[in-house]
Amino acid sequence: MTAPHDPPFRAEHIGSLLRPQALLDVRARHQDGKIDDDALRAAEDAAIAEAVTYQKQIGLASFTDGEFRRNTYSSSFTTDVFEGVKMGTTADRSWSYADASGDTIEGRLPLVVARLEWPGPVNVANFEYLAGLVPAERVKITLPGPCYIHFRSGRDHISPDVYPDLDAFWQDLAVAYGREMQALFDAGCRYIQLDETSIAKLGDPKIREGLAKRGDDWRGLLPAYTAVINDIVGRAPKGMSVGMHLCRGNKSSHWQAEAGYDDIAKALFRDLAIPYYFLEFDSPRAGTFEPLAEVPDDKTVVLGLVSTKTTELEDRDAILRRIEEASKYVALDRLAVSPQCGFASSPIGNASNFDSQDAKLRLVVDIAKEVWGYSPAAA
Repeated sequence: MTAPHDPPFRAEHIGSLLRPQALLDVRARHQDGKIDDDALRAAEDAAIAEAVTYQKQIGLASFTDGEFRRNTYSSSFTTDVFEGVKMGTTADRSWSYADASGDTIEGRLPLVVARLEWPGPVNVANFEYLAGLVPAERVKITLPGPCYIHFRSGRDHISPDVYPDLDAFWQDLAVAYGREMQALFDAGCRYIQLDETSIAKLGDPKIREGLAKRGDDWRGLLPAYTAVINDIVGRAPKGMSVGMHLCRGNKSSHWQAEAGYDDIAKALFRDLAIPYYFLEFDSPRAGTFEPLAEVPDDKTVVLGLVSTKTTELEDRDAILRRIEEASKYVALDRLAVSPQCGFASSPIGNASNFDSQDAKLRLVVDIAKEVWGYSPAAA
């Protein structure tokens, strides 16, 4: 088999873009009850149309809506659409976010209080709007990874009255994902990215400590999460391409975990039925390229070498050297390049600005052209 490239494309971005201030202002007015849902949607439509034009102009071959309609990355499906999930926060240091200075932010805590039932299509209307602006096959819809709720909540916060058996919880979640993907496919969607924010964190001692305190062993969660993701990928309609982005936390300039892929590499690359991965490699906290030796010859890796957490533009030659280093483990033809994560997993956005976002995305495109002869028209 040959590794897939169409998608993913040689130059990618992960999904979210910095929200324009005008849109944030409209959203604030909506939250205050000063404008209705239709007015908010119209403002989102206009901002997304501009974002799509921008993505075309800089030479991207796949398109997202910048996640302009979302409050958080998970609100597109997992936490804000199931009536059975309520959100809280926790100050437990095991689940907090920290930046380079040591400043911390509390983590979110999902609480499952009723059955997880698919509410009907969540992302279809958003896909259809994008598909009216660009070819449908070039639209990428990002969905939060299915392990998020359990990883954050643990058994104690998944109601034993509702789910005395966790197998039923996972089954309901998988059914909901399957129905959402089928609805998207029926609308013409062919490109899905699962944003998996749990598995990459399992190598962090702080995370392992937090899991152990609540009675979970990371070595047991890894195969369990792998099985859940495989179940969901297996439900994707034939002809729908499903890739996976891994994240260690993306809240402003903060992150939740620091760990390489070493301890999870075999399960991640060999046991998961995922054809391509978007991997963070923008800083030492993501580890070395050595775990890529586990990537089979029929899989593709998109190297997240450009950071969305800083305004400083990466050195072009340094990025080229890192691609060359990664190619010692995965053949160059099976590599692509992207930022390590989105620019705004929440409306606040990361420690970047519109100028740095623009420079970083253009750098990604330029490097793809230099290394692979990438052309969005030919992709």
